[in-house]
Amino acid sequence: MAMTYPKVSVIIPVKNEALKIRACIDGILQQTVRVNEIIVIDSGSTDDTLAILKTYPQIKLIEIPESSFNHGDTRNLGVQVANGEFLLFTVGDARPYDDQWIEELLKGFLDKDVAAVCGQQVVPHEKDKNPYEWFLPISEPKILRFQYDNPKTFESLSSVEKKNVCSWDDVNAMYRSSVLHLIPFQRTSYSEDAIWAKDAILSGCAIVYQQNAKVYHYHQENSDFTFKRTFTTLYFRYRLFGFVPSKPKLTIKKRLSLIKHLSKRIGTISVQEVLFWYKYNLSIIKSSIKAHNYFFACINEGTDEQLDNLHETICGKPPIPVK
Repeated sequence: MAMTYPKVSVIIPVKNEALKIRACIDGILQQTVRVNEIIVIDSGSTDDTLAILKTYPQIKLIEIPESSFNHGDTRNLGVQVANGEFLLFTVGDARPYDDQWIEELLKGFLDKDVAAVCGQQVVPHEKDKNPYEWFLPISEPKILRFQYDNPKTFESLSSVEKKNVCSWDDVNAMYRSSVLHLIPFQRTSYSEDAIWAKDAILSGCAIVYQQNAKVYHYHQENSDFTFKRTFTTLYFRYRLFGFVPSKPKLTIKKRLSLIKHLSKRIGTISVQEVLFWYKYNLSIIKSSIKAHNYFFACINEGTDEQLDNLHETICGKPPIPVK
């Protein structure tokens, strides 16, 4: 007898994803769980994204001005028009790892208290993707559930524990529609997912991480993007959870480890490509260290207000990935 699944709406904010949106949509349509609707919210694409989307009769397309995009508000717009019992969020340059992605997310709703389930992002073994980040599982996937009896219990956790509990990811997350209407996303330039997870936890909801639900997602970065992404991540983790990481260093041991890791890929990639990716990763590491240095200088010598101002100066708009 065929399985009966609840209604699932997929919501995808996009802009200029002509190169990858077909893989995203096709992967959704090939799932073992048939989705009820696919809502795509485009914020001013200037490439062929809109033309491609209009070839799919299953897509409900919403166009908004670029100036009105916001990570929280734009997702809330999708929530308001969706009719599914469960709402799945992803992005236009992600694609399902397999045809059981949605089915695995639904398995994470272990009980009525579970408000949402988050999967994971992985990097495919493709030559144009950083081999240092290729997905290499080292343990069996798990389902992790978090819920606290009252807000004080969560707030009593260490900053590391709070950050880990709320390491949410809207590239791959499914929510009960009823909960998102009660606990909407907040207006923010970044980290709407971690902010929502904290709000849900403080409201007494359970959230679940389902490691078996995976999507492929990758950004080729340049130094500026890495610097901004790292700084804004540090900023939000500090402001949300009080989390302060250890200071990274580019040691000889780190360089050797990088060379060793990349060298294992020879055969799949050439020696010349190993050299390219070695230089690429060094650049990424150096940019990340630079962002950490800015962050530490500010929190050690300034106030939270000064940190807020520095973040606005550096990351006033969300950093835009290199396509």
